[in-house]
Amino acid sequence: MSAVEDRLSELGLTVPEVVPPVAAYIPVVREGDLVFTSGQLPMVDGALAASGKVGAEVDAETAKALAATCALNAIAAIKSEVGDLDTVSRVVKVVGFVASDPSFTGQPGVINGASELLAKAFGDKGIHARSAVGVAALPLDAPVEVEVIVSVAH
Repeated sequence: MSAVEDRLSELGLTVPEVVPPVAAYIPVVREGDLVFTSGQLPMVDGALAASGKVGAEVDAETAKALAATCALNAIAAIKSEVGDLDTVSRVVKVVGFVASDPSFTGQPGVINGASELLAKAFGDKGIHARSAVGVAALPLDAPVEVEVIVSVAH
């Protein structure tokens, strides 16, 4: 088991199976030293963990936990490509999308769920650049979606 997986285990988490695509794409692509995940939804055991708009049907704290679930699914996709998560030399960028009620403006706090999990899992290598964007709707009526770009050691 990798040091990254050990840190996740200390948090009571395990790397899940890769979430199968819900449309015409693949979960992860490697180009040189960079690994790009497709947008990851908060899927748990093959089902969406929650649905609806943040600030309406889903509260911000729940959405933050769902963003962490998205990040864990991204870690699974990365592991499926690189094998050993300890080869990740840096989490480069995270892009988070929050399906938001028109009055909701707390997108950064929601996506902190993903950012904080990545920092706990990868340590200093997990600190990254980020965008947190409010959108009208996401696939399957998901409240959040997260994509991750990492660099890997040669």
